[in-house]
Amino acid sequence: MTRGTQALRTSLLALAACALVTACAVGPDYKRPDAAVPQQYKEAGDWKVANPNDAISRGKWWEIFNDPQLNALEEQVAAANQNILVAEAQYRQAQALVQSARAAFFPTLGANASATRSRSVRTTVNPDGSLSTGNPSLLNSQNLSLDASWELDLWGRIRRSVESNQASAQASAGDLASALLSAQATLAQNYFQLRVTDTQKAVLQRTVDNYERFLKLTQNQYAVGVAQRSDVLTAQTQLRQSQALLLDTEVTRAQLEHAIAVLIGKPPSEFSLAASGASNVDELPALPAIPLQVPSAVLERRPDIAAAERRMAAANAQIGVAKAAYFPTLTLGASAGLAANTLSRLATLPSRVWSIGPTLAATLFDGGARAAAVDKAGAAYDASVATYRQTVLGAFQDVEDNLAAVRWQSQEFEVQADAVKAAQEAAQLDLNRYRAGTVSFLEVITAQATAYNAERTLLTLQGKQYSAAVLLVKALGGGWHGEVPVVGKAALQPASAPAAQ
Repeated sequence: MTRGTQALRTSLLALAACALVTACAVGPDYKRPDAAVPQQYKEAGDWKVANPNDAISRGKWWEIFNDPQLNALEEQVAAANQNILVAEAQYRQAQALVQSARAAFFPTLGANASATRSRSVRTTVNPDGSLSTGNPSLLNSQNLSLDASWELDLWGRIRRSVESNQASAQASAGDLASALLSAQATLAQNYFQLRVTDTQKAVLQRTVDNYERFLKLTQNQYAVGVAQRSDVLTAQTQLRQSQALLLDTEVTRAQLEHAIAVLIGKPPSEFSLAASGASNVDELPALPAIPLQVPSAVLERRPDIAAAERRMAAANAQIGVAKAAYFPTLTLGASAGLAANTLSRLATLPSRVWSIGPTLAATLFDGGARAAAVDKAGAAYDASVATYRQTVLGAFQDVEDNLAAVRWQSQEFEVQADAVKAAQEAAQLDLNRYRAGTVSFLEVITAQATAYNAERTLLTLQGKQYSAAVLLVKALGGGWHGEVPVVGKAALQPASAPAAQ
């Protein structure tokens, strides 16, 4: 048996022995910390407790509003919104980092080829201290080699790195889902606010028309001596103020239209949305029937919770990476090639060279750098735990806030609708009495302003209800209805909810 064969066999035995111990990985194994999850919601009765998991399809949640134009706009967000494209590119970057970390599991192979020619001169010192120089010599060298090296993952440093990068990529996927959900919700909010603004324009235009007729009536009465000049001026002021408000709604509508254009990836100059044609609140799209008791399993759909949880896992794995630096690294290396002083001899048998063997390297003193790295990784993990728990608390607050908004704003809207009817009836009665000369001009304009402000408040409440409904969907991670699947063999059925009241 040749020495080369013996060396090869020794190295293979060492490799096999090392493979038996690579199952260990230093550092703590990840276990998700507990978070404060209430058994029920204060604003919506009993909820079923569930674990966050954003791998559940949200579907086209905006279709619950039954608005074809909104549906068409929402379909364009994922494909054209630039913030979504940024988040998608960052997710692909995170996936590439996973692949890069996994590459460390495999040997690296390199090739080298060189041809050099060098000149050297031998100089000697004579007994008398003088220097003598010999004839220069020329040396040619040609080399062709293949080199391989493989770091054995004895302490799990590579595995922890892969684990950390995988968790970070999953967190990036959660960020992408969060960005998409946020853009979709913002689009829905802007869309409904634009529709409310269109209706406000219609109400204001109707008010302007009424004030123009009232101004003519006042001018006619002034001409015959029934009304005073101050009445005419007050009517003109009332008309101009309503006209100014009408122009202000044009600004609001234009800005909302521009915001929608940017959300769907279009320049504002290339996008326009026709007016809805609704002239009062009753002609606006109806709000969906939202069940006030929603199974808390839908919180699994919160992508921000899933992203925060995955960042905890990534930070936990980094502790293992930092601790692995305390242990030596074992690298297997091999090299084979050809070396000769002339090109003609390069391919001959005596020109073959090779080497193989392990290398063990360890840091004996680093002034506390490794201990500091472990402390840093531990602190980063603690911070990620706090962030996760705060994200969960914030999610429950979002749901509570918007459940309360949906409930109480609905009741507020009904009360305000009654106020509008009463104010409009009172304004009409005062106008009739003014024509008959039984009430003063001040009473008429006060009643008209009250009626207009009441209707404007009602439209504002309608806009708030749309916003609360959209934000509730967003707080629930993008929907609540239907079966909620769970990763694995089982399927979780949502608790039944009573009909919306």
